[in-house]
Amino acid sequence: HFIGWVYMWAAIIHWITATLNWCNFLKYVTRFSCDTFGFYVSWVYLQYGVQVITRQFSGGTDGAFVAIILALLMLVTSFLFQALSKRACFHSIIRRCFADYGMPISLVAASGMAYWGRFNSANSSTLPVGAAFRAANGRAWLVKFWELDGKWVGIALPFGIVLWILFLFDHNVSSLIAQGSQFPLRKPPGFHYDFFLLGITTFVAGLIGVPAPNGLIPQAPIHTTSLLIMGHPSRNVDEEEQANTPASLSRAVTTRVEERDVDTSKLAQEVPIAVVEQRVSNLAQGALCLVLLTGPFLHILNLIPRGVLAGLFWYMGADALRGNGITLKLLYLIQDKTLTPPDEPLRKVRKSHLILFVTIQLLGFGAAFAMTQTIAAIGFPVVILLLVPVRTLIIPRLHFTPGELSILDGPTASPFTMKSVGGSL
Repeated sequence: HFIGWVYMWAAIIHWITATLNWCNFLKYVTRFSCDTFGFYVSWVYLQYGVQVITRQFSGGTDGAFVAIILALLMLVTSFLFQALSKRACFHSIIRRCFADYGMPISLVAASGMAYWGRFNSANSSTLPVGAAFRAANGRAWLVKFWELDGKWVGIALPFGIVLWILFLFDHNVSSLIAQGSQFPLRKPPGFHYDFFLLGITTFVAGLIGVPAPNGLIPQAPIHTTSLLIMGHPSRNVDEEEQANTPASLSRAVTTRVEERDVDTSKLAQEVPIAVVEQRVSNLAQGALCLVLLTGPFLHILNLIPRGVLAGLFWYMGADALRGNGITLKLLYLIQDKTLTPPDEPLRKVRKSHLILFVTIQLLGFGAAFAMTQTIAAIGFPVVILLLVPVRTLIIPRLHFTPGELSILDGPTASPFTMKSVGGSL
């Protein structure tokens, strides 16, 4: 009942936020905040994977060691498919299948390994499931929120505000990253409308007592990446026209590139030329979640070992870390400068200021991650939100030049996307 009221308060604040266009605060959110939050989420996933593995030792060492093997198999196989998708081997359709379905294939293969030979005798624990379309512990689907005492309704308000802060940052930032400048989008976003719909889903989640859904990192950008159309853009098409006109996108795919116009050494390098912008895939994803609640599919889910789930957490966390801005800056700092490309933008940033910038990001990550390990874990969204004023008010006073800040930081999405929230900082 208390959680139901937390969700309802949060839903009401969601609707107020969307109505008053408060999502415009996103113009102050830059890569500084997004990279720090993404770094935090990545390590949380890695920690979840470790926690899943360590809990297996309570049931015996045989099952625990099998869980470790399955987790590593899931992790390595997923990255193997990802690596194959970027090689010149096989047809482009096969490479795209590796990129889109390599992780699910790895999950099925690793789950099947648990039932092969002597692995089966270890009795590795599997995912727990309940009855089809039945609430946990046999409770009614509708939460009787009206039975909660009035004082607890009031106490639920600050927790609803914390949930609103989490969704205001987490959901909107995941939306920003999913519409990042690396994606050649043509349809305008709708952050305020989207946040209003999130309030509705949060309200419904409170009524029926299920976890509130919201956009997530890295799942949201992974979804956009899966919808990318890769190709070789024609050199005789103006880049700006290519980004804004449908006809140019078509020519980029269909135009036969003549050998004298294009450097053949670069033909193998595919670049994003368009995104399949539609709502069908999201709707299908939600519908499949309902399908998984049916009896036959619940039985299949019950066959998946928990070690495979740990490997999935490790893969998502490690994959997100690989492309995170903090990770890339740390790798640059330890890189042999004689092997660093001369056109590397970070060469134009003073090393002391680069270290200072990364240190501030790591302090923000450390504060949020440390709070997650305490009884006050529910308050970590406040720490994440404080990254925004740190970037806008404090960092500009630390003697960074405008050129250095433009290299170290910048808008998360393109001007086309940021226009819907009043532009960028």
